[in-house]
Amino acid sequence: MSLDADMAFLALTIALLKKTKKKRTRRWSKQWYLLRDRFTHEHLQKILQVTEPNDFNNFLRMDNEAFETLLEMVRPNIEKQDSNMRQAIPASQRLSVTLRFLATGMDLEDLKFTCAIAPYTLEGIIMETCEAIIEKLKENIAVSRN
Repeated sequence: MSLDADMAFLALTIALLKKTKKKRTRRWSKQWYLLRDRFTHEHLQKILQVTEPNDFNNFLRMDNEAFETLLEMVRPNIEKQDSNMRQAIPASQRLSVTLRFLATGMDLEDLKFTCAIAPYTLEGIIMETCEAIIEKLKENIAVSRN
């Protein structure tokens, strides 16, 4: 009977462990990243564009006309499609966050708080956007040979 009692105790313990063990769920992204449309720097950028052109120039280191021209040039290279899982980051935000990074030299861990984009994603966006800018403006870039 001791063997039966031991087996029953073991079976009960295993059943309880399975029941109390929480299934670890993976998060696709942090909750506040999902609220990007509320927390992004683009709201400030749009206000500056309309009301404070000098501050807009300081924010992106170019005026609105130059920004729009550059955006139209690189848009085909940096624009992504929405998926069933999430909305794509718009080309305008990809360009503005890249320009902000280049203008400030801000660390990606700090930049994520102004644009609500994860650092790993920012790294890819910045690299891809810089490549697109170089590709579109390579005829206008002068490099010294010395």
